[in-house]
Amino acid sequence: MKAIQHLLLSLLVIAFLGCSPNETTSGLRFSLSFPQELAEGTLTGRMFLCIARDDEEEPRLQVGRYGVQVFGEDFENLSAGATVEISNETLGYPVEWLKDLPKGDYYVQTVVSKYTKFERADGHTLWLHNDQWEGQNWRKSPGNLYSDVMKLTIDPSEDRTIELVANNEIPPIEIPEDTEWVKRIKIQSDILTEFWGQPMYLGATILLPKGYESNPDAYYPTIYQQGHFSLRPPLRFQEDPENELYQSWTSDDFPRFLAVTIQHPTPYFDDSYAVNSVNNGPYGDAIHEELIPKIEEEFRTISKPWARLLTGGSTGGWESFALQVFYPDFYGGTWSFAPDPLDFRNVEGINVYEDKNAFYKQHEWYKVPIINTRNPETAEAVLTSEQRNRMELVNGTKGRSGQQLDIWSAVFGPLGEDGYFKPLFNKRTGEMDSTVAEYWKENYDLRYYLEQNWAEIGPKLVGKLHLITGHMDNFYLNQGVYHMEEFLESTQNPYYSGTVTYGSKQKGHRWRPYSQAELVQKMAEHIEKNMPAGTIERY
Repeated sequence: MKAIQHLLLSLLVIAFLGCSPNETTSGLRFSLSFPQELAEGTLTGRMFLCIARDDEEEPRLQVGRYGVQVFGEDFENLSAGATVEISNETLGYPVEWLKDLPKGDYYVQTVVSKYTKFERADGHTLWLHNDQWEGQNWRKSPGNLYSDVMKLTIDPSEDRTIELVANNEIPPIEIPEDTEWVKRIKIQSDILTEFWGQPMYLGATILLPKGYESNPDAYYPTIYQQGHFSLRPPLRFQEDPENELYQSWTSDDFPRFLAVTIQHPTPYFDDSYAVNSVNNGPYGDAIHEELIPKIEEEFRTISKPWARLLTGGSTGGWESFALQVFYPDFYGGTWSFAPDPLDFRNVEGINVYEDKNAFYKQHEWYKVPIINTRNPETAEAVLTSEQRNRMELVNGTKGRSGQQLDIWSAVFGPLGEDGYFKPLFNKRTGEMDSTVAEYWKENYDLRYYLEQNWAEIGPKLVGKLHLITGHMDNFYLNQGVYHMEEFLESTQNPYYSGTVTYGSKQKGHRWRPYSQAELVQKMAEHIEKNMPAGTIERY
């Protein structure tokens, strides 16, 4: 009876004070703000607290490494001088709650990630981070605000408020200057601007072949390299005599190509996945109807399908394969390395079609955590699915993390009622949504798509599909290649006549069986074999 009386008394006190049993009224807190001189009016976005053990770099620039702690809180219409509080109610990563952070000396910093209001053509209004040509990275995005670094002793048990003011603004990105070998273009996309209701841009970095300027009548085939946002030259080319590709590319007897990397960041990620989707927008249309025509207008490319080749790794591996499959009449072949899931029966450990929970496998009376990342040399688990998803949630709610699983949902998933994507699973509980899984399957499972449409598109893909992966990919991406190979080897009328190349059992995500120069040589052989009879060789 006394216990019940004590409980009732506690609840009465809580009610009187106006807080819930789960709210924290004391303990360590961080009070974060920004000054008037760096903000006109109010801001909407997300406030980050970054905590690092050392000051080799600013804490914000260390985010993503082991041992660097991050907390994040959304804010709306926040005025200068008003504060956002980080407390024991704020979700963090890798340590989940502030109270569990080990006592010690740390370097701390706050970052204000600004969101932009997008009034989309589909009638939805969304608040997302508008890329500033940094590749959807709140740590470095121009216009975002950050504080000076503070060194202090953190004791989570201490009843204390620490104030940080984001009194610095990240400057604009410095675009590398054009050189003899490397040129850059950037255009505003009318198609994407109309969809998003804000000016949206596409770009490209073009690597010219030797003799391009001295042979004005020569036209060249093109290698389109897909992948994460980068302003660096394609194919890891460097204007350095020690660079392996530079030595080959500038020699007299090396095949002559233009090589192109495309910049297509989105409000969800540093890369659009180069296809049309209801959440991310018509990037496939924009790339093929605006950007590539602009490239082919300004540079002397052979604007024929047999002379447009694709390559890329990881994200770019999926994109290069998907573009060849979805645009079989536009491209002449792809070499796709360690591609993101080509089959959704293993999406970084998650079986989209069978798992009931994205965080664990259920085996009769027991369950086992799903592993998201592994060490290819030891097969040791590095990160679980639950940890990966908490990290993304700390980086941004409503899919605004700018991270891998969120962009897959934005590209592969259906539209949600609130205008953001409808998630495949709950990021806190892992509970799966089978209706979303079915949407993924019907629209973006490339193995399933080929299986359903081979009679129509198979004849256009003969000899064009080349997959390369290690058997111990860090993110289990080899599993999708296994499923794809199983289908491709079963094809008849016609047989696909491509290749699948595997590394040894310990080869991971970055394994490549040949150099960039050797890849270009393979592509040149493919061009020689497939260009129309009677084509005049001018490259």
